[in-house]
Amino acid sequence: MSPSPASVGSPHSPLSGIRVLDVTNVLAGPFCGSQLAHMGADVIKVETPGRGDLARQLGADPALNEALMGVSYLAQNAGKRSLTLNLKHPRGKALFKEMVARADVVVENFRPGVMDRLGLGWSVLQAVNSKLIYCAISGFGQEGPWTHRPAYDQIVQGAAGVMSVTGDAESAPLRVGYPIADTIGGLTAAFAIAAALNGRERDGGRFIDVSMLESVLATMGWVISNWLVAGVEPRPLGNQNVTAAPSGAFRCKDGGLVNIAANKDEQWEALARHLGLAALVDMPEYATRDERKRNRAALTVELEAVLVARPAREWARELNRIGVPAGAVLTVPEVLEMPQVADRGFVGSFANVPGVGRDVRVARTGVKVNGLPPKVDRPPPRLGEHTVEILGDLGLTEADCASLKEEGVV
Repeated sequence: MSPSPASVGSPHSPLSGIRVLDVTNVLAGPFCGSQLAHMGADVIKVETPGRGDLARQLGADPALNEALMGVSYLAQNAGKRSLTLNLKHPRGKALFKEMVARADVVVENFRPGVMDRLGLGWSVLQAVNSKLIYCAISGFGQEGPWTHRPAYDQIVQGAAGVMSVTGDAESAPLRVGYPIADTIGGLTAAFAIAAALNGRERDGGRFIDVSMLESVLATMGWVISNWLVAGVEPRPLGNQNVTAAPSGAFRCKDGGLVNIAANKDEQWEALARHLGLAALVDMPEYATRDERKRNRAALTVELEAVLVARPAREWARELNRIGVPAGAVLTVPEVLEMPQVADRGFVGSFANVPGVGRDVRVARTGVKVNGLPPKVDRPPPRLGEHTVEILGDLGLTEADCASLKEEGVV
């Protein structure tokens, strides 16, 4: 295989030289590919001719949706190259196998069995490339009674119990406000792929079966263990922390909220003293963590009577100075403007992106490598933008590509 020129030799790109065929749509799979691209992999997005990834038509800007450059697509596909290929066409299948022979990873998020029906499943592709890492992302995994159910993010959130513990007694069950199941599924896949690549020289290729349902459940360890170990059924507590009190979101001036996590006795005592409520510390109903949890409603009333006098950000600054963990509840625009985020290079920018006609800013990853945030040089590609370039690596000419387009292969 030939690695992406942009990724070769960078000390900040641990996956330099790895080629990934990204046969995914919408979010879970594309998010996985995005993480790998930011770590230096050459990610080739294999899309259906004419329409491509459904996410190209999704997002808050109708004009971009019409141009097949929807906001939902732009968010997860920077750094990739786009190839259109009809995997139902015999020539398309043959070309895909040629690409697999030169690749390290295939990621797909079709329903279980689709790639097999196309004649491009794990057993076929492993015969083409014995060291291939093949990752299949699906809602419920490749086996079991729910295998063939359609799985959208909210379906998985509900099935995983996430909605049952989100909100409060009045509002629950409630959906988490962003596609958490898709995102966790994609992140789990990226982690599993990186681990498999590490062991590939020793163990050869692997088939990775990522269940979005189980990926979400795996992140719910504390909630699940309360039931499995302690026999306590999880319930929604709104903005309150199940493990401690006072620990949650509290009303401040002008309706703002401040999160306070006084989880230790010394933090609770420091908080009470700072708010002029030192007398509460000696009251039996607030003397221990368990007593404070049992009486959290009354304690919240006491705290908010003081907190409503001033803005949340002021309280956050003061409480952190005295060793009480606290933070104002921010909006998305607010947090992106904060120096803590803005100065760490979390947001990437691409000037005058083709197909969009204006600058595009997107989120990167949540890590730094050798002190620098992983980044990609390419903006999200137009549909099929790199088809001729990629097929040229297989020895095809522009004339060959033009002929394939006439046949409906690309």
